[in-house]
Order: sequence, then structure tokens, then C-alpha cells
Amino acid sequence: MIGKFELNEFIMKILELIDLTLIGNLVLIVAFAGYENSISRIDVLDKNDENVSWREHLDLSGLKLKVIGSVIAISIIELLQDFLNISSIDPNVEFWRIVLHLTFVVTGVTFALMEMLTEKKHTMKSEEKLAKLEEEQFKDL
Repeated sequence: MIGKFELNEFIMKILELIDLTLIGNLVLIVAFAGYENSISRIDVLDKNDENVSWREHLDLSGLKLKVIGSVIAISIIELLQDFLNISSIDPNVEFWRIVLHLTFVVTGVTFALMEMLTEKKHTMKSEEKLAKLEEEQFKDL
């Protein structure tokens, strides 16, 4: 029994560290992407540096997906911590935490679907413009 209790405490501490790391990453993503998209370009490093290539490709819709993904990960870690301490949880509180987590998941899936539809729409418009340009060029021949 003592070994199992110590193992649960160890797992709880690891989950807390993962949770803090995810929260820290979330803050950094929002700070850098918000600055990059709203205020100014960050030109500290050379353009050939691959370590910061994500900044050039992260727009506001991508930022929303990263934020909701981080929130879902933080939520599931909290649920895991609760299930490791199953003897001390209130079933009513845990029910609402699960409902909240499922709400986050549905929101994330909805954002992802909206992003896919928007991307597809932009791709179709670009292809239509390209086809019109090609038609105009061939008319002149």
C-alpha cells in the first residue's frame, strides 16, 4: 500500500509539472503570436533559422487552434489528477469538470472544421483566379 501511495504522489507531481509546462507554453504562444500578428514582425533572428519558422505560419486562426488544444490538454491533465485521487473527489464536481472538458473538445473540433472549410474556400478561389488568368493568356495566342 505504501508503494502505491508513493507512486500516485509521484505521478501527481509529474502531471503538475506537465500542466505548468503547458500553461507556460500557452502564455508564450499567445504572447509571441499576438505580438507578431498585431504589433510588429520580430526580426531578431536570421530568416534562414528554422527554430522560429512557426512564427511566419501562425495566423490568428492557427493561434485559436493552438490555444484550444492547450486548454484541452490542461483540462485532461486536471481530470487525470482527479482520477488518481478518486477517493477524495466529489462526484457532482467531477461531472461538471467532465462536461466542461467535453465542451472544450467540441469547441476545438468546431474550430478545426471551420478552419478546414475556410482553407478549402480560399484554395478554391485561388484556383479559380489562376484558371481565369490562364484563359486570358491563351485568348491572346
